[in-house]
Amino acid sequence: MKIITVIGARPQFIKAAAVSNKLRQNHEEILIHTGQHYDSNMSDIFFEELEIPKPNYNLKIGSGNHGYQTGNMLISLEEIYLKEKPDMVLVYGDTNSTLAGALVASKLLIPVSHVEAGLRSFNKNMPEEQNRILTDHLSKYLFVPSETAVNNLKAEGISEGVYNTGDVMFDAINLFKNKAETKSSILDLLNIDKKHYILSTIHRAENTNDINRLSNIIEALNSSDENIILPLHPRTKKFIKDYNLHLSDRIKIIDPVGYLDMIKLMNNSKKIVTDSGGIQKEAYFLEVPCITMRDETEWVETVNNGWNTLVGCDKEKIKNSILNFNPTTEPINVFGNGNAADIISEIIS
Repeated sequence: MKIITVIGARPQFIKAAAVSNKLRQNHEEILIHTGQHYDSNMSDIFFEELEIPKPNYNLKIGSGNHGYQTGNMLISLEEIYLKEKPDMVLVYGDTNSTLAGALVASKLLIPVSHVEAGLRSFNKNMPEEQNRILTDHLSKYLFVPSETAVNNLKAEGISEGVYNTGDVMFDAINLFKNKAETKSSILDLLNIDKKHYILSTIHRAENTNDINRLSNIIEALNSSDENIILPLHPRTKKFIKDYNLHLSDRIKIIDPVGYLDMIKLMNNSKKIVTDSGGIQKEAYFLEVPCITMRDETEWVETVNNGWNTLVGCDKEKIKNSILNFNPTTEPINVFGNGNAADIISEIIS
C-alpha cells in the first residue's frame, strides 16, 4: 500500500517519529513536509534527533495568514497526490497542514486517516478547533487517543471507523525520554539545576495576538520569584517587541529547542506554564504539574485527573498556581499503553 503522510509542525514531527517507522515495515510511505514550521530549531533538528525519514517533498510554505498558508498547501498537495496516486493519506493533529492534507485527499476520493482525532476544546474561535472538526468529518479512519475523544465524535454522529489506539505522543515520550536524559546537555548549557526552575512556553494566537492577554501573562511571570526558562517562539518574540513588553531578569529567554532538549527541560522542571496542547500531555506523561494559560483545553483528562490547571490569562491565577499548584495523586493512565503506533499500523494493514 502507498501512503502519503502530511506533516508540517513540531508536534506532527514527534508523532510521525513514532508512526512512520512502523508503517514503513509493511508499506510504502511518501512523506510531505509542508514547511509550516520552517525555522531550523523548529523543523530540521526534529528530523535529525528523532531519526524521521527525510521528506520526499518539502513545500516550503512558510509563515503567513491562514488563507495564504492553506491555499498554497492545497495547490501543491493536489499536484503531488495526482502524481503519486496514494491509496491513503495520513494526517496528524489540528494544524493548517492537517486540514489541507485531508481536504485535497477527500476531493480526490482518497481515504483519509486522522491521527489524534476526536479532540474538542469547544471553542470554535480557535483555528485548531476548526481544523480538527473539519478533518474528522472528512476522514474515513479516525485514530483517537482516549475515550473522551470517542465520545466527542459520537456526539457529532461519527462512530464508524473510530479506533481508540491511545496517544502516539505517549509512544514518543517512552521512546526518547531515556535518550534525552543521557544525550541532552541543555541544563549544563543553561547553568540550571534539576527542579530549580519553571519552564514556560507561549505561542498560541489567542495569547500572542492580544496585547492585554500577553501583557497579563508577562506581568504574571515577571512577578514570580522562580527562575523561569522561556523557549520563545519567533512569532511570540515579535509580538513582545511590538508591544514593548519587558521581561524580568529571572526569565531566561532561549531559542526554541529540539525534542530531546525539550524533554530534558520538561522532565526536570518544578512546574510547566504553557498554552501548548502537546506540552500539557507531555507534562502529564512526565508527571510534572502543568499550568495552562488557556480558558479551555481539549486535553480535559489532564485537568480532571488533577495534574493540569486552567488559568487563562488571569495574572493572579497564574501567580497563585506557580506558588501553590501541587498535585497530590498519581496520574491515571487514560492515554493507552504507549503502543499506539503499533495499533495504528496494524489497523491500516
